Amino acid sequence: MTQTIHILPKTLADKIAAGEVVQRPASAVKELIENSIDAQATSITVVVKDGGKTLIQVIDDGIGMSHEDAVLAFERHSTSKIATYEDLEQIRTLGFRGEALASIAAVSQVEMKTRQASDQIGTKIRIEGGVTLEETAEATQAGTIITVRNLFYNTPGRRNFLKTNNTEFRHIYDVVQRIALSHPHLAMTFISDDEAILTLYPTTSSERIKDIFGEHLSQYLFFFERQSELASISGFLGKPDFVKKTRIEQYLFLNNRYIVNRSMNHAVYQAYEHLLEKGSFPFFVLFLNVDPRKVDVNVHPSKMEVKFGDESSIYRFILSSIRKALSEQDLIPLAGIKADGSLVEMQKLAFTLRPGISGQRVVNWQELFKQDAQSDTTTVSKSSTHREISIPIPETAKNIPSPTQLETSTTSQIPTQEPQTKDLPSVWQIHNKYLLAAIEGGIVVIDQHAAHERVLYERALSRFNDKHSKSQQLLFPLTIEMTSGDVTLIQQLLPHLETLGFNLKVFGKTTVIVDGVPVDVKPGDEKTILQDVLDLYKEDEHNLELEPREKLAKSFSCKAAIKAGDPLNHAEMRSLLDQLFATEIPYVCPHGRPVIIKLSLAELDKRFGRTS
Repeated sequence: MTQTIHILPKTLADKIAAGEVVQRPASAVKELIENSIDAQATSITVVVKDGGKTLIQVIDDGIGMSHEDAVLAFERHSTSKIATYEDLEQIRTLGFRGEALASIAAVSQVEMKTRQASDQIGTKIRIEGGVTLEETAEATQAGTIITVRNLFYNTPGRRNFLKTNNTEFRHIYDVVQRIALSHPHLAMTFISDDEAILTLYPTTSSERIKDIFGEHLSQYLFFFERQSELASISGFLGKPDFVKKTRIEQYLFLNNRYIVNRSMNHAVYQAYEHLLEKGSFPFFVLFLNVDPRKVDVNVHPSKMEVKFGDESSIYRFILSSIRKALSEQDLIPLAGIKADGSLVEMQKLAFTLRPGISGQRVVNWQELFKQDAQSDTTTVSKSSTHREISIPIPETAKNIPSPTQLETSTTSQIPTQEPQTKDLPSVWQIHNKYLLAAIEGGIVVIDQHAAHERVLYERALSRFNDKHSKSQQLLFPLTIEMTSGDVTLIQQLLPHLETLGFNLKVFGKTTVIVDGVPVDVKPGDEKTILQDVLDLYKEDEHNLELEPREKLAKSFSCKAAIKAGDPLNHAEMRSLLDQLFATEIPYVCPHGRPVIIKLSLAELDKRFGRTS
């Protein structure tokens, strides 16, 4: 019989294996820069021509190599970074597989010059297509210079798959940019076709952001950091008014290694919740640090894919950290007035807090307003055209407890008498729809329905998280006839509905008995609230990114919140504002509509022709 199985020649096997590591010029640049960083370089220069197809050169001032190490470095699986299986379980370097140089040399013409600082003379190695042509001693600078020419010259099929020079250049630029972002202490120079593209000096992370993205973009970012026993995270988040139409400018680094992880990116996106317009994505540069023993970076030769030992916990940590960071920022839209008198949203800006008010976010609006009342800033007078409303408030608003009373009482009522503090500016209700109040530098207009929605939404999520429900029992149970589809949906959502505060019993295929409803439900709405919540839930069912309980919280908060047209008295307006500013994200309702709009005093002065 004829033998059909045979061992591939080493040169052919190397060319096949090289395809896993070196997929395009940018792959080679990445591997070479990572080697330089692992070699303790403080300055790295990258030179390319024709998008890296003709020339790639990486020059560093690292520790260099001895002659023996230089010769061995081009052998497959040769590395100085790990020696045992235990080392593989706790990778702390960027490279470790020992494949990069061998893979690059198999599909190009490579020359390496290297010298250790303690040596008088260096080493020159020249390889073509995996075959060593020269090993000589040569005078060279301390560190390492690797020159790669004619990538894929001996594999024309793969070379034909390369894109245009501009496209390949862009991929290389992305690699250099990511390294520069994650290693701001490095001096880096990037030269393409004899033109200096980047010249970066050692600096801080915030200054490196400015160097790469420009001063203008940095104004829309803010820094944050969080720590826990599980991990630590820090970085820069884009404000919601600075968004992108693609996910391109999103950078996630794990232990200073750039990674691609859809789950972690989704955690960031979820943290922004409804602050983003549909089809837009946040800008972020995040640095996640996790014990190397709890992550596996040996998933793919590119080392950009990783596996976490406890991915769900890391997901929740990122989500909660970023949500907390966003909640500490003031993101109130600043509106301007067009020539025709209509409003236009100009940009999202923060409250300008006085030096005496601590914190970045308004956690006590009365304190802010009190400061404003004691200043010389122009405020809305009580003689304003819009009078204060003091007619009885609907029962639904009376059931809004203070932030410290959430989930502790089902019978708490908002006091209807006027507050004792006389120097606090008043709040006005306009057309039984909006609340108007004076702040430093202008006025704010608040949508009462959207504000109450936000309060109820976060309260519902809190109930889900704590698994602690409060229900008001009905004196006479309600019998509701529904479609069999809705009854089936109720059965699917029953644990969540019960946590929300509904007490339900299903009879047959079309009948539901309601014994109790959440404490936030307005008296008289008990019979319709359940059906309304289900209908809105079904409308949002296409949103696969949200969990059922989040969609249920959105639906319930919309239907249970006070409506436009509901009159509020002064005490209830203040209580609503207290609770709004106690929420994590008071600036948008669960469906993404703005809750608050700010009109600056400067804009009003301009419209009235005032100069002072």
